[in-house]
Amino acid sequence: MGKSISEVGMEDLVRAGVGEEEAKWLMAELKAAIAKVGFSQKELWREVTARKLLKPSHPHPLHQLLYYSVYDNYHNGPPLYWFPSLNESRYTNLGRIMEIHCPKLFGAQYEDPISSFKEFQRFSVQHPEIYWSIVLKELPIHFLEAPKCILDFSDKSKRGGNWLPGSVLNIAESCVCSSNYSNKQDDCVAIVWREEGKDDKEVNCMTLKQLREQVMMAANALDNMFSKGDEIAIDMPMTVTAVVIYLAIVLAGFVVVSIADSFAAQEIAVRLRVSNAKAIFTQDSIVRGGRRFPLYSRVIEAAPLKAIVIPATGEDVQVQLRNQDLSWKDFLASVSHLPRPNYYFPVYQTIESVTNILFSSGTTGDPKAISWTHLSPIRCTADSWAHLDIQFGDVFCYPTNLGWVMGPVLLYSCFLTGATLALYHGSPLDHGFGKFVQDAGVTLLGTVPSLVKTWKSTGCMKGLDWTRIRMFASTGEASNVDDDLWLSSRVYYKPIIECCGGTELSSSYIMGNLLQPQAFGAFSSATMSTGFVILDEDGRPYPDDQACVGEIALFPTYMGATDRLLNADHEKVYFEGMPTYKDMQLRRHGDILKRTIGGYLVVNGRADDTMNLGGIKTSSIEIERVCDSADESVLETAAVSAAPPNGGPEQLAIFVVVKEGMNISPDTLKKRFSRAIQSNLNPLFKVRWVKIVGMLPRTASNKLLRRVLREQWKQHVQIQSKL
Repeated sequence: MGKSISEVGMEDLVRAGVGEEEAKWLMAELKAAIAKVGFSQKELWREVTARKLLKPSHPHPLHQLLYYSVYDNYHNGPPLYWFPSLNESRYTNLGRIMEIHCPKLFGAQYEDPISSFKEFQRFSVQHPEIYWSIVLKELPIHFLEAPKCILDFSDKSKRGGNWLPGSVLNIAESCVCSSNYSNKQDDCVAIVWREEGKDDKEVNCMTLKQLREQVMMAANALDNMFSKGDEIAIDMPMTVTAVVIYLAIVLAGFVVVSIADSFAAQEIAVRLRVSNAKAIFTQDSIVRGGRRFPLYSRVIEAAPLKAIVIPATGEDVQVQLRNQDLSWKDFLASVSHLPRPNYYFPVYQTIESVTNILFSSGTTGDPKAISWTHLSPIRCTADSWAHLDIQFGDVFCYPTNLGWVMGPVLLYSCFLTGATLALYHGSPLDHGFGKFVQDAGVTLLGTVPSLVKTWKSTGCMKGLDWTRIRMFASTGEASNVDDDLWLSSRVYYKPIIECCGGTELSSSYIMGNLLQPQAFGAFSSATMSTGFVILDEDGRPYPDDQACVGEIALFPTYMGATDRLLNADHEKVYFEGMPTYKDMQLRRHGDILKRTIGGYLVVNGRADDTMNLGGIKTSSIEIERVCDSADESVLETAAVSAAPPNGGPEQLAIFVVVKEGMNISPDTLKKRFSRAIQSNLNPLFKVRWVKIVGMLPRTASNKLLRRVLREQWKQHVQIQSKL
């Protein structure tokens, strides 16, 4: 923009897209704001947003003009756009427990939820037993047998300790049963949903009682067909039926195997093999944008397992099933003879029993198979409760899938707090999704940055009223500041809570919250009870208050983190070679983190060769394996990714060495690589750039130096951005 706010005049406002009368009013209000707080940049922006000078209906260039002009030449860390209110802070989940407990814990040192937040977060790291004993009383978790204590270190083989030892429960029971403590009653609305193409119909609703009865009927049907402990896969969009199936599998003492519905048959097969799945729930097809995409055919190509098939639309499946398969209707009919098919007694298990196998990216062939236990949902829900402030009565919508960690996180965060889960059965990329958000009265909307970019660039959400939204959550990839500016401006600059974590952590290790000011594309804190250090190139921790860039290393005492992997050596993956700090062996996570002036955090990519494409983590090796066989001219490839200088999703580049005597253009290879990757790995992955090179850089021991290539690609991206 290039102008400071003192230089902005009427003509600038008109050029930004408002009429003269509106510009006069804005100019007068802007002058009044400046007269009140002066040119202190943070205070001025706070005043501009408090006065609601900028409205969702205003053109985006006007929002850009004022935001970038107010923060012109700002050098004190990332510019802050949202500020907590002291009065409102006391009614947040975290603020409320701080007001109750902190005067006893801190004495006269305690001031208020905003001033004392950092101290309380540090306290939760140093005294996790006290913090978690407080939080567990806030969540309606039903234990058949209560834990003997919060944390036990007697088993030295468990680096992170043994959490809630001796407890017996079924976490799905706590999801589907009412609770007097949290106002969660049988007639409360548990799920709201709408199908694509029915934008003018009423939003569908399901009460907690109706959800429980459907889950229990499915649990009875599972018992009728499978043996306790069997691994049962789900590969379908996150619909109401998918949620019922997920909860039924857990309630009945089976193990969910989570598979994303975007995977090619080959990738489905890998996950079914690694998890030893005995059956799979799927749909006949996926409906997106009015078009049908086959899913059942991909599933049966992957493995000869028994499949239970749900119709994407209507009552009956629209494909011919194999003899061993059956429809969802027939699956439920198998228990119609029972006197009470809608009643089921939960299967209670110890807290460390596995409930869900999820998959993360590996840096070798197979993806890591990560086991969630009954503890994992407690962690992810507690972080949503603390950092997203999710409360009874909220309506939480997040376009995701049960194959990715956000699917289970969303499900548990709603049902364990009494919030309503909002599901749109269709594409989140167009107006229909936005209208559902409006009509369902969504109060918390989860996003992925690439989604926001599409909404902004297509203008598909124009004319919708999203002002019931009180905050956004953003995960999956690096956020773009200008896209976030657009998103927040839709709701009078409500906060976007950035979340970054991992499947193996059950949640996020850094997040925003409602007790600290927020900056676009940045994280304001470690999550509650999470400790970490940032390491320099020699593996030494930087001082906690120093601005720096380095690899993140987590404290091992992390409630909800994995202590096992199904198909890899957990110790080797997360601890081997990590330094010790204050007598603790640190836990590897792999992110490169930047701590700014002011203590805000920005993720600068991965320390290993894992890349994040469109919110999906994958490994360079997986990409290279596909590209190496995509064309006969290819000798070898190296895949790297980098985010644009102004933020946003990482972009994929392939460096290629071609066979001697072969002649092929980079554009031809780009098309062939893209086709191969989309067919064999994921249809959402795109190759941005291909470069043919004479040889790939290697170490003396012949290890590929991807970091050298990554730097080349970053430089190219920066040059292109300037051009």
